Amino acid sequence: MKNTTPTLRLTDAIVNKLRPPTAETAAPARPRPAYYRDSATPGLQLRVMPSGVKTFVLARRMGGRPVRWTLGQFPAVSTAQARRQAVRLAGQVSFGQDPTEERRKVREESTLAELFTLYLEGHAKPHKRSWKADVDQFDRYLAPWRPRKLSTLRHTDVAGLHATIGRDNGHYAANRLLALLSGMFNFAAGLGYAGGNPAKGVKKFKELTRDRFLHADELRAFFAALAVEPDPWPDLFMLSLLTGARRANVLGMKWADLELTRGLWRIGEAESKSKEPLLCVLAPAAVDILQRRAETADKGKPSQYVFPSWGKKGHITEPKGAWRNILSRAGLHDLHLHDLRRTLGSWQAACGASLSIIGRSLGHKNVATTAIYARLDMDPVRASVDAAAGAIMAAGRPPVALPALPAD
Repeated sequence: MKNTTPTLRLTDAIVNKLRPPTAETAAPARPRPAYYRDSATPGLQLRVMPSGVKTFVLARRMGGRPVRWTLGQFPAVSTAQARRQAVRLAGQVSFGQDPTEERRKVREESTLAELFTLYLEGHAKPHKRSWKADVDQFDRYLAPWRPRKLSTLRHTDVAGLHATIGRDNGHYAANRLLALLSGMFNFAAGLGYAGGNPAKGVKKFKELTRDRFLHADELRAFFAALAVEPDPWPDLFMLSLLTGARRANVLGMKWADLELTRGLWRIGEAESKSKEPLLCVLAPAAVDILQRRAETADKGKPSQYVFPSWGKKGHITEPKGAWRNILSRAGLHDLHLHDLRRTLGSWQAACGASLSIIGRSLGHKNVATTAIYARLDMDPVRASVDAAAGAIMAAGRPPVALPALPAD
């Protein structure tokens, strides 16, 4: 039997114009839903009810039988959103996966806590290295909303929470939570939730670019505070400063990745934020620290890590307590551990390094300068890092006392 379902290139404008079936236009006389196939996306259809309700569906065959999955009602779900959902669900079906079970969970287990669990397992953990930050945000800011049904969360609720967090915890924290909520509801929409996204349209706060780094007088106070800290904190924070590496990389530094005779540290693609191997230059002061640690390492129970611990990961994972002690002793304010990375780059710039050299030494991934980076050898990078590290070390030393003048 020939398929008589009309085929159209569906757009929001066309969907708006489609009229519901009536007794005069439908056969038999009692009107039934009208279906329209999208010519651009295989399986995507629009169902128009006699009541005028318009719903996007995906029509496919599964296990030899025809199946339709509801994608959402128009205009809460736009044509573009329906296409994305249809492509994703069609991919699952082609691999033999039945999305019905997950979609049922969203419809029936529709509290915010249950959605977050599905989002965490279905999206955040497979695709985001920062998924633990999502867990922290949810526990910190959304715990009172855990039992709420998704349909009870309104735009005004989210806007009010965003404003409160912005006032009490800062604009950055507020914007990150807004992004998390929006991502969760977009994920729910992909599983069939048609209630809309309450985070949509909430205006983000303007975030100021952070430019904090240690100046010469602050370096002296910082070095003095480090000098009285117990091992391993002075070495850990000095290496963070002298290499400009990210915190996670310094904490997880492995002896096998170091070439101290050549002054190089290789960070593998699994540990690199850019997902590409990174070659980090070690200034002489950094090499001295590592050689000393290598000489004093526990030979009886050797560890693969420069900063070992008894924890599950085998290395130190959280330096916040020691960092707070150092800042308090040095009298420094509004200084984050990541600002040590920025300090190296700032002192490189002060020593005359180009932006390309600074970006290469810090492992920045910038499409506009990829071609330049590919032509750089390590010599100019080493010269820049050595000059900046030398200037930092010199600035951090206490001034030399002048000899007393002879008495008259």
